[in-house]
Amino acid sequence: MKATNIRTVLLSISMLLLVAASASAQGVIVPGPCQRCPDQLRQALPRSLPIKSIKIDTKIVSQVATTHIEQIFRNDTDATLEGTYFFPIPEQASITEFAIWDGNRRLVGEVRTREEARRIYDEIVRRQRDPGLLEYAGKDLFQASIFPITPHADKKLEISYSQILRAESGTVAYRYPLGIGRQMAQIGSVSGRIELESKDPLRNIYSPTHAIEVKRNGTGRAAVTFENQGEPQDFQLFYALSREDFGVTLLTHREPGKDGYFLLMVSPKDDWSEQEYAAKDIVFVLDTSGSMADAGKMEKARAALLYGIKILRPTDRLNVVSFAGEEHLLANELINADENGRARAARFVEALKPVGGTNIDAALTAAREQISRASNLGHPRMIVFMTDGLPTVGQTNVEQILANARKTGEARIFPFGVGYDVNTSLLDRLASQSGGVADYIEPKEDLEVKVSNFFSRISYPVLSDLRLDMAGVETDLSYPRTLPDLFRGSQLTIIGRYHNPIDMNFVRLTLTGKSGGSERRFFYNNLHFGLNEEANDFLPRLWATRRVGWLMEQMRTNGEQQELRDEIVDLGTRYGIVTPYTSYLALEPGASVQGFTSMPLSRTKGFGNARAGSNAPPPPPAPSAADANAVTGTIAVQQSKKARAQQEVMRVDKDESGANQIAGGKTFYLRDGVWTDADFKAGMTLPQTVVKFGSDEYFALLKQKPRLATFFLLGEKVVVILDGIVYRVDAAGN
Repeated sequence: MKATNIRTVLLSISMLLLVAASASAQGVIVPGPCQRCPDQLRQALPRSLPIKSIKIDTKIVSQVATTHIEQIFRNDTDATLEGTYFFPIPEQASITEFAIWDGNRRLVGEVRTREEARRIYDEIVRRQRDPGLLEYAGKDLFQASIFPITPHADKKLEISYSQILRAESGTVAYRYPLGIGRQMAQIGSVSGRIELESKDPLRNIYSPTHAIEVKRNGTGRAAVTFENQGEPQDFQLFYALSREDFGVTLLTHREPGKDGYFLLMVSPKDDWSEQEYAAKDIVFVLDTSGSMADAGKMEKARAALLYGIKILRPTDRLNVVSFAGEEHLLANELINADENGRARAARFVEALKPVGGTNIDAALTAAREQISRASNLGHPRMIVFMTDGLPTVGQTNVEQILANARKTGEARIFPFGVGYDVNTSLLDRLASQSGGVADYIEPKEDLEVKVSNFFSRISYPVLSDLRLDMAGVETDLSYPRTLPDLFRGSQLTIIGRYHNPIDMNFVRLTLTGKSGGSERRFFYNNLHFGLNEEANDFLPRLWATRRVGWLMEQMRTNGEQQELRDEIVDLGTRYGIVTPYTSYLALEPGASVQGFTSMPLSRTKGFGNARAGSNAPPPPPAPSAADANAVTGTIAVQQSKKARAQQEVMRVDKDESGANQIAGGKTFYLRDGVWTDADFKAGMTLPQTVVKFGSDEYFALLKQKPRLATFFLLGEKVVVILDGIVYRVDAAGN
């Protein structure tokens, strides 16, 4: 057998036991020196081969995960290459198979250990002077020599491994860091399929990093899929196993000496009996002013309202109020939503015609009186309010309309603004003061579909008037500020901060709410709010995004206040969040950064990808402060929707502007050529450790504190604060 064939079949695979990592990652191929290449080609070799595609196929049975990865690399050079393949594996995982494809032949490699892997890894980092390779520091590695890699051809590799996933506070976590290798190699398409199987019901299936599609097959089986193009970020998935009526998931993150952050998810079981659903009282309020005749708005609103009436349950109660110059009622009181009641309501809606002005106050007053006069049976109470205009008839003073609406009592108001000629401040405040949610239908959106989807979501209430008791955990600034009711298929997500001075183990959470007219309590034991939790570093930025959304809503509805503006600027710059008062900041070398955290940045110059060699286009300019305070019109509607979306955000997309970088939950700005932690301020008196990039001290520090690799990969010059110490990396030779 020829030497090249021997080298192909007997893949030299080594395992490097470093500080254990809690995650896997796709591998990369780093080309070795090309001895027979012309000088011009040798100098043009990529630092790593581009990855054409990655396919992840994982099956998790309870907490045992088996992951199979298929990677296709591309050699776009004219040379036959030999490469070094690195693949980090999770803690306590076992490789079950590694294979390389030679054309149409699948060759299974032998797994052998080799102590030399560490030396090879460090030498490649030093030789290439590439901080991107540091993404593999602190990981358990497999390393393989791959030959031949033919020119202008694909090279497919497969690897499979199994692992036992950790469960904490009843939550199972799975992670595949697709971000690993993002500095080293161009990455094309990424797709993943994760099959979940458990004897216990699966709850709160959630990814903070990717838009996932979840298809369930019964209560204990689900398939999670995702696709991603371009530069990916680490894939994370959480799920809970619970037989309780309401499953609970708790995630926390806390750096020593700082406030902690928590994410609490509550979701009802799927198999409620018909008798367990709460009946509801609902009043539909529809604007029938003349402007509703435009662009078919009236017909779409009519169709949506008819659908909302059709899906009511016989135990529900309803009424319909139409309003233009004056209000018209279906009935003088709430009627039962039985077959006769639904038919009567449908006839009333079908007869409505658009004519007259817009008397919002009178319509809401009529709805309020319907709710107030009805006997209180413990039902969830709702007012669904659809309008396409401003108050033009009757009471037109916004503050007085809001004051009158506050008399509605326990009813939640859900306003829908149709088009751009609405008062967003009025609708937003109607919703927030009653515990409801405002939404808007832009001309490009389908009113019928959007409102009908809302009616479907609220059809089956299971728990209303929610309250949470965290048994002594000191929390603040949690969002949403008012807990919504829970419906079948819904999920409540609360994100907030905690700041207990000691570890809080075995916390007992109590969930209280009304169901079927009676109060019920649910207890969850052994939850943990720790003093130091490195996992889930996405939580601070997720919390900050929700906080900014809430602050923006306060500014829009109550007027601009300097202290709120200052906090928005501070949060925007610390966490890399674009707001009307902040923008991603990329300063030119030598530019002053004094006071940058307190100045308005909505039109800051210097946008663009700060990475060398990047041709990324600049991001669109952030909206101005004037835009943020608009009350009516296109800008007002879009800003209201954005503020609401920020308050409900479940995942924060990776920033690709390049003007700042997010690493390990921290935001870094490029200041005078140094990637600098946003928490770092000139004149700090914290202890400081300085190392040269690529030095022996540099690698020794990474072995001692592997988490630093997440930050050091940003470049040869980095300043970061970790555990109360400032770590500074200077470029080699400086």
